[in-house]
Amino acid sequence: MFRIMGDASRLKILLVCLDAPVCVSDIAASVGLSPSLVSHHLRLLRAARMLRAERQGKQVFYAAADDHVRCVISDMVAHVEERDDAGEH
Repeated sequence: MFRIMGDASRLKILLVCLDAPVCVSDIAASVGLSPSLVSHHLRLLRAARMLRAERQGKQVFYAAADDHVRCVISDMVAHVEERDDAGEH
């Protein structure tokens, strides 16, 4: 899971998909990548069971697979933002 999130683009994609289902074109616009590159990353994230896909008509919407994914990412972000007693990261 952390290896998959080690890529900055995949982490950005995950963050975009945490709160609500998002289509590929909106994800691409949010993270500044081409739709084809986003689709490649989405395939890896789905294979790692971090995202789920739901087809609505011609579009596919992606969202966090479950609350565990949301918690792991939220905890990771909170940990990175914490400062120790000396005020360092």
